[in-house]
Amino acid sequence: MAMSVVAVAASLSLLFGSAAQAQTRGNAQAEQSRTLRDRATGPGATPDSGRYVTDSGEAFILDRSGQRPLLRFDRRDETWVLRPTPAPRGDVVYRNDAGEQVLRVTPGGGLTIYTPRAPGGSPASFAGAGQSLSPPTLGPAQLFQLMTRRSHMVSQSLGRLVEINVDTNQNAEGLTVEALILSTDAILRIARSPTARESLNQLRRISIVQGPRASVVYARGELRITVSPNEGTAGRPSSLRVVRAFLPQP
Repeated sequence: MAMSVVAVAASLSLLFGSAAQAQTRGNAQAEQSRTLRDRATGPGATPDSGRYVTDSGEAFILDRSGQRPLLRFDRRDETWVLRPTPAPRGDVVYRNDAGEQVLRVTPGGGLTIYTPRAPGGSPASFAGAGQSLSPPTLGPAQLFQLMTRRSHMVSQSLGRLVEINVDTNQNAEGLTVEALILSTDAILRIARSPTARESLNQLRRISIVQGPRASVVYARGELRITVSPNEGTAGRPSSLRVVRAFLPQP
């Protein structure tokens, strides 16, 4: 599908002297590594799929039906793909693709969500069933219409034409749709910032292509996003990674 529209471990070891003791140490280390992996990927590592509400009233949906846990806040378009990592005291931390902490789950099942409004974390509790957060599919005609709408939004915001190109196949359709929406949303947010807007001065083209790994690069006026069906729901970059492509971190 090629389309274009113009406008837009931790491990604890003891020193032993004998070969038998060294073997015991190796076995203990291997068992601990397995425990850490199980803690981060096992059935109790995240709460059940469903809708959750924080103490401050912010709500989100957690979907753990696929290979990776997915999270989306109410009244937001973006679905975050989470990656589990072991943390102190037996906790599991779930991070987005930019490495930022999003969720923290205790061994007892307590859940804390981290957002710009609550950077120190806010406890959340289960509030009922939630919808599936699988990537959407549109078909070629609707995708072209989406490209047209999105290019118009970006062009209007920047005051000039921005070209949008898509070159992916049917297997990547859902990821392509998400990448298109997330990338243009990120550009619109940057454009609304008086201090960051100038980072878009050279933007002339947004290209979405297919490849072995998801990535995002901004160079010579082109924002180039690679989507990867082989990576499942994690096969497209988040809006945060798009923002960082324009605004590199110090």
